[in-house]
Amino acid sequence: MKNIFIVLCALLCTCGTFGQENKATNYKYIIVPQKLEFLKEIDQYQTSSLTKFLLQKNGFTVILDSEEYPLDLKEDLCKALNASIIKESSMFKTSVRLELKDCFNQLVYASDEGASRLKDFKRSYQEAIRNMHGTMGSILYNPKMNSGLIAVKKKEELRLDDKEIAVHMIQKAADIGSSELEDTIGSLSAKSIQNGYQLTDISSGAVFTILNTGLEDCFIVKESNGILYKKDAVWFLQYYEGNKRVTKRFVISFAQKE
Repeated sequence: MKNIFIVLCALLCTCGTFGQENKATNYKYIIVPQKLEFLKEIDQYQTSSLTKFLLQKNGFTVILDSEEYPLDLKEDLCKALNASIIKESSMFKTSVRLELKDCFNQLVYASDEGASRLKDFKRSYQEAIRNMHGTMGSILYNPKMNSGLIAVKKKEELRLDDKEIAVHMIQKAADIGSSELEDTIGSLSAKSIQNGYQLTDISSGAVFTILNTGLEDCFIVKESNGILYKKDAVWFLQYYEGNKRVTKRFVISFAQKE
């Protein structure tokens, strides 16, 4: 099987609003930035704390990126969606919308616009965010859906297409089976490049590239359509060879940015 992650990206990008809503309900956690990109101060006008409060009404466990993460989220950052408030204001009104992206920086859900014509900045931003949240009534966390998208009844009955395997791989990225994990731990050196790092295998000299995902210690491996993430002090590389998931362990030495 080839290009698993390309298939997944296409799946996420081509779904309509109904599909986006279903995907969003698969996630227990939403991470909200403590400082919005278009504002100068942390939680200015209580925009971040208000966003957190409103999303909690939809049943999600919402965490500011400055707060302590639950243990299961620390072990698998792909369990969370990352929220962004996008400002689309004009001279006469304040307009915002919400985007939710997964750990691969792929858009999972986008809200409708919320607007306000109030002149006071604090009241205007808060009203716009509340109006934006008012369009998200169907985005509710579903614990049953979160348990997994793929149900396996019997081994001989398991027949997955490319899209199902891609979703399954991302959901279970931190669940490492002993038969899939290589015993040896390799050593890599990392050099900062635009949008990621260039990694060199110290023993073989092989070079490959990892790209940022927007989450700390989680990268896309460009050459293998795989992922690289950190658990404890060890980095895990995961990718597929046919229908088999391969997991390798590495210790990575990151060079200082030039």
